[in-house]
Amino acid sequence: MSSSPVARPDEVRRHNRTTLLRLLHVSGPSTRAMLATALGLNRSTIKTLVDGLAEAGVVEERVPRPGRGAGRPSLLVLPQPHAAVVLAVDLQVEHVAIALVGLGGQILGRNSWNLHGRTRTADEVITHVIESAAVLAGDLGVEPVAAGVSVPGVVRRADGYVHEAPNLRWTDVALGERLSSVLRIPILVGNDAELGAVAEHLRGAARGSSDAVYVSADVGVGGGVIAQGSSLRGGAGYVGEIGHMVIRPGGRACYCGSSGCWETEIGEAALCRALGLPEETPRGAILFELRELSRNPEEAASRLAEFAEWLTLGLVNVVNLLGPQLVVLGDLLTVLPESVLQPIAAEVRRRSLVSRAVGGTRIVSSALGADVKLLGAAEVAFEVVLDTV
Repeated sequence: MSSSPVARPDEVRRHNRTTLLRLLHVSGPSTRAMLATALGLNRSTIKTLVDGLAEAGVVEERVPRPGRGAGRPSLLVLPQPHAAVVLAVDLQVEHVAIALVGLGGQILGRNSWNLHGRTRTADEVITHVIESAAVLAGDLGVEPVAAGVSVPGVVRRADGYVHEAPNLRWTDVALGERLSSVLRIPILVGNDAELGAVAEHLRGAARGSSDAVYVSADVGVGGGVIAQGSSLRGGAGYVGEIGHMVIRPGGRACYCGSSGCWETEIGEAALCRALGLPEETPRGAILFELRELSRNPEEAASRLAEFAEWLTLGLVNVVNLLGPQLVVLGDLLTVLPESVLQPIAAEVRRRSLVSRAVGGTRIVSSALGADVKLLGAAEVAFEVVLDTV
């Protein structure tokens, strides 16, 4: 009868150190007592870990702001942002955003630029990202130790190979390899909706939910899935193309080669049609129209009725298939009027067998706004950093 290998003391210490650091990174400042309770470790072990991290400059202990309670306050253990810095890149169809993010999730600095015509080519984008990152790092006096990149397309997570990013008109781009060959740091590339789900799970509306789906509607439509507390990644990392779920047989042709895809009914072009705007309307004008429409709930419900029906139908399918506790709506879906969103949520609960079985799947808007995919990119970079800090 074989026995399980026993972990060496140094392996246990390293595991405990990484787990404690991850808790501080995601949850923020904590007392030693809180850390001991959360990690199930005794106080002497926590003291040893915290003292070691403090000596290395990774954390510091600080007296909290004066409160009303009597007695000596417990010291707070805080992660030090500059102890580990990662580069986060959010590639979108119309613009690119980059940021340097410190331990604890603090954005230390950022830059962004719009994409037009030839500036959308892979060569141009990669060159600009590398140059802009170097300038930003120099201005801040920091060196990133890893990078995370969000891409609106089908990405192989193992090496950051972009099989297809149709709205960028990219095909077969070795993005991870090309960036790492210049930056000389680990590069983690992921689908934008998947990274949005990661960010919402760790820092946003899905925090505390072990099963959640993030639905992103921009120029394209995608989804990210959190299953039992972890990001769901399909074969070779390809998962989440819910925008190409066919919901309207015989509907509009989709670039994927099919027709009647969910993306053709709730993407940016579909929203423009519902609002009576040309399909090439600038994003700012779409947002303005939606905000104006929010002032008149009855008109909003009327003009967006068909759009809402297709959104509802797709969400019912997603909920029945994946059974999440929570669905988080991102990008353009976050600015839909409440008079439209509330009936959609009610209809999904009514028409979804799984939603009724789990006590009613909640549908909420993203809590992280425009930074959701940037923060998700940072978090996947930190996955390979925390055990080396």
